[in-house]
Amino acid sequence: MGLIRTFIHGDWKTRISYLVMGFGSMARGQWLRGLLFFVFQAVFILYMAFFGLDYLRALPTLGTVETTLINRVTVYGDNSFLILLYGVLTVLLILAYGYTWYINIRQNRISQELLASGKRLSTAREDLRALLDGQFHKTLLALPSLGVVLFTVLPIIFMVLVAFTNYDHAHQPPGKLFTWVGGENFAALFTSRGGGDFASTFWQVLAWTLVWAAFATFLNYFLGMLVAILINKKGIRLKKLWRTLLVTTIAVPQFVSLLYVSKLFAADGLINGLLMEWGWISSPLPFWTDPAWARVTIILINVWIGVPYVMLIATGILMNIPADLYEAARIDGANAFQAYFHITLPYMLFITGPYLLTSFTGNINNFNVIYLLSQGKPQGLNMAGNAGSTDLLITWLYKMTVTDSNYKLAAVIGVMVFAVCAAVNLAVYNLIPSVRREEEFQS
Repeated sequence: MGLIRTFIHGDWKTRISYLVMGFGSMARGQWLRGLLFFVFQAVFILYMAFFGLDYLRALPTLGTVETTLINRVTVYGDNSFLILLYGVLTVLLILAYGYTWYINIRQNRISQELLASGKRLSTAREDLRALLDGQFHKTLLALPSLGVVLFTVLPIIFMVLVAFTNYDHAHQPPGKLFTWVGGENFAALFTSRGGGDFASTFWQVLAWTLVWAAFATFLNYFLGMLVAILINKKGIRLKKLWRTLLVTTIAVPQFVSLLYVSKLFAADGLINGLLMEWGWISSPLPFWTDPAWARVTIILINVWIGVPYVMLIATGILMNIPADLYEAARIDGANAFQAYFHITLPYMLFITGPYLLTSFTGNINNFNVIYLLSQGKPQGLNMAGNAGSTDLLITWLYKMTVTDSNYKLAAVIGVMVFAVCAAVNLAVYNLIPSVRREEEFQS
């Protein structure tokens, strides 16, 4: 209704701006604003005329003409991948154009009201000065915002849409086309339709992913806190040395350290070799060949990697806890455990609550530790999609794309990873102490 009212009560300059963006601004002397609106409209029209409309028209079918070989000459047809990608980009550009058009109309209404009240409009020089002063935040965020749309929002939308197509090794452009299949891929993942026991595999991988994320987050957190408390305890000598030794475990790149550790625990590795040489075992322990052994081994190795990070964080926080609190607790007769559960832990949870949440989410998507240690092996029984017993959703997704070229189900798994992370964050965020009891620690 506001747009209709503006058109009815607007002057001729405003009405022409409904068709020619920026005309009203230029007619009122605001050349910079008007020119920017006009250039954007011109670029949009040229893009749609020579490029965008073709992809937009092909978006419902994702192409109908396949690439063929005629008399040893390749005759290129449609490319479903490019149609989907540029089709989504065109839709986003149309939305951006609609928003810019609305801003153009609103600018005309504001300018008309200012002139009617006897005020003057800003000049191009004043607009430029404002972009570098009062509106500098908009200038500063313009390029990063565009980058977020192109390199984050667009790929996410593209991935979600791929989940509703039959894009796989048999329908791979440019030689082949893929098309829309609706919710068939989700049905294949959750009901085992379409061949392969993907439903059972998905729930197994999801369960292990959540178990892994819980152990990798909370075991490291409490052990790291315990190490920090022990090192900070009065009477402990060589505090800097112990911290330095722990930090060295994270100073070496994970690509090197994890691959090396993986070889140490192999059937013919150093660990099994020494145990057999000492006579403690008669055959190699199945660190990477038995699912239970592999999972426990990965969790324990991750402790070696993760504890130093938490130790460094906890050390800085523990140093800031007022000593008077512990002194008062001792006077009241509290022992070390009571002081920990009533002073140290609440203070740590309040400060590091957001860290725990992001760490849990990060461990759900922790590709490096799993893939560099076990590559998802050992192969699980009755598990589809080349999934292994130690695969997380993220590593299974990687195998789906790189090994099997099953992009459609990989996209579905990507959507589910996002759904799991979003559900966990939404459910836990309001439960962390830094959100629930913010007022208690403000003093």
